[in-house]
Amino acid sequence: MEADMEQLITADLVQLDVDLGTDASDVIDALAARVASVGRADSADDLAAAAKARESQAGTGVPGGIAIPHCRAATVTAPTLAFARLSNGADFGAPDGAADIVFMIAAPEGAGNAHLKLLSSLARALVRSDFTQALRDARTPDEIVALVEEVTSGVEIAPAPAATAAPVETSGETPRRIVAVTACTTGIAHTYMAADALAQAARDAGVDFSVEPQGSSGSTPLTADQISSADAVIFATDVGVKDQARFAGKPVVRSGVKRAINEPRVMIDAALAAAADPSARRVEGDADGPAADAGEDENAGRKLQRWLLTGVSYMIPFVAAGGLLIALGFLLAGYDVTDTAGDVLASNSLANLPAAGEHALFDSGLLYYLGALIFLLGSWAFSFLVPALAGYIAYAIADRPGIAPGFVMGYAATQIGVTDTNPNGAGFIGGIVGGLLAGLVAAWFTRRGVPRWLAGLMPVVVIPLVTTLVVGMALILVLAKPLAWLNETLVDGLNSMTGNSAILLGAVLGLMMCFDLGGPVNKAAYVFAVTGLSTTGALEAGSSQAKIMAAVMLAGMVPPLAMALSTALRPKLYTPAERENGKAAWLLGASFISEGAIPFAAADPLRVLPAMMAGGVVTGALSMATGVTMMAPHGGVFVFFAVDKVLWFFVSLVIGTLVAGFLVTALKQVGHSKQAATAADDPVTV
Repeated sequence: MEADMEQLITADLVQLDVDLGTDASDVIDALAARVASVGRADSADDLAAAAKARESQAGTGVPGGIAIPHCRAATVTAPTLAFARLSNGADFGAPDGAADIVFMIAAPEGAGNAHLKLLSSLARALVRSDFTQALRDARTPDEIVALVEEVTSGVEIAPAPAATAAPVETSGETPRRIVAVTACTTGIAHTYMAADALAQAARDAGVDFSVEPQGSSGSTPLTADQISSADAVIFATDVGVKDQARFAGKPVVRSGVKRAINEPRVMIDAALAAAADPSARRVEGDADGPAADAGEDENAGRKLQRWLLTGVSYMIPFVAAGGLLIALGFLLAGYDVTDTAGDVLASNSLANLPAAGEHALFDSGLLYYLGALIFLLGSWAFSFLVPALAGYIAYAIADRPGIAPGFVMGYAATQIGVTDTNPNGAGFIGGIVGGLLAGLVAAWFTRRGVPRWLAGLMPVVVIPLVTTLVVGMALILVLAKPLAWLNETLVDGLNSMTGNSAILLGAVLGLMMCFDLGGPVNKAAYVFAVTGLSTTGALEAGSSQAKIMAAVMLAGMVPPLAMALSTALRPKLYTPAERENGKAAWLLGASFISEGAIPFAAADPLRVLPAMMAGGVVTGALSMATGVTMMAPHGGVFVFFAVDKVLWFFVSLVIGTLVAGFLVTALKQVGHSKQAATAADDPVTV
């Protein structure tokens, strides 16, 4: 095991009693520079950016003056620990104040299981007061290395990976039994620290306790007997719980993983209270259910955002499959296939086919026939957009019991309020409202206490039935007309947009697409476009919805292309890893994958994001001003055959890319020489 340890930490990676600043960002920068200086990372900037991105999700400070910034990053060449004992504490978000003991855990993207176990062992040791005190008392870097070697060299740290806390003796009473699952986003540190903190708190409370840390280094799953005999379950997770259905029916306490580290006894007490409360919240749904992602302290705005984004994420496959099939149908049969595809299917014959329409690849009867059938498949897939959106919004709120009512409400939204002037009914607005109502009602029912004989029927029969009836009646009898009016007003407003109003809409959508590069604002603009594309008449040449889709797609392509251009123009402004990312960004941008610019934005958001937004505004406005239309919801330049006014499509894209690329290059040069000189004149010392 010593050979493994030599690859994790050496005296060169240890700094004792140093002042690295009082801000977490400064300490991370210094530790990343140390890791890179000893050849463990290709780029200090990339490593620091990855660690800061993880830090932005939740501070890595834990009680006792400890901080463990950590990440996985492609720039890391070997699993590494860097240590700093600070003369002035730094704020890493711990509830009890600044940290003076800081371990940076840096793992490569493909770190082996053995190394991850070593890193996890270190994290677990940090909840032991004797270990942290020894770190504070050490006089030399070699002593720190020896201490770390001791806790990662096979010496067992209680509790074991599938942690179990034996109960203390009580006055003849049968102790309560609690099981738990812990999981953080990287699965290296907080997962195991939370498991150990809960196990220690359970031991102090005299509770029979077992925990399953779902981390990167693997763990032993809880047994069926442990789960069935448990009185309650704790989910301390920042990500979905694997195989959540194993715990169905158990009283549950949920939180983020940090709460289990900071307040383990509070969570144990809450689980004991839930076990004794017949009306306590219970586990419902399937494995990886989205409701397992959130902590109990999540505010209403964050919950609503999570619910909507869950619906969007499950809807996107329908968008991609249906939209691209529709575009392929246009390529083979032309735009006129929208009027004739039904007749082609009914005839089921190659005889007497009409001539291929505009934009068809070839004037061929066979290709027209295939194109018509492909178009129909795409149209059917597209018809699931609103039901899928509503169904999975409800799923995000109520887990499995919400799916059926949500899908029904989504379909109902496309049927209620349909008139000759409004063939789309309540549309996607109705779908969102119906999905939210279905999820909230279903979730309310899941929290009701029922007799044991009825509990098994609740999620599969009673809740879907009653929720569908209650929300369906409300949607049909009360909400149909106002939602249909709102949707019709929106569609009519879009169709009437011309001149400056259309250009302004394009600019706003372009800004939104580049604001957070795949985040909630970007997704809101994208959903607005694709749900509009699914409305009746949207696939007709020149429709406002098709123009909006073009503006959104073009603006979303700008950030990766602009960063690729900037790295090519001024490579010295970027790290080697960023230059490699820039090469890949050409293809990502051309494919309409805005996330290709995220590594650049994460490393330097104040320069990158404003430049990207400027390019998006120009591209969106120019696209709308020139009347570019897009009949496919994805694909970038590779679905050019679904574009009307192809020349202006590429002109808008090129101009926006040039604006963003030149602007970010100019901003990057501001202070660049000074920063480089500072880095050269400020070597890291032990």
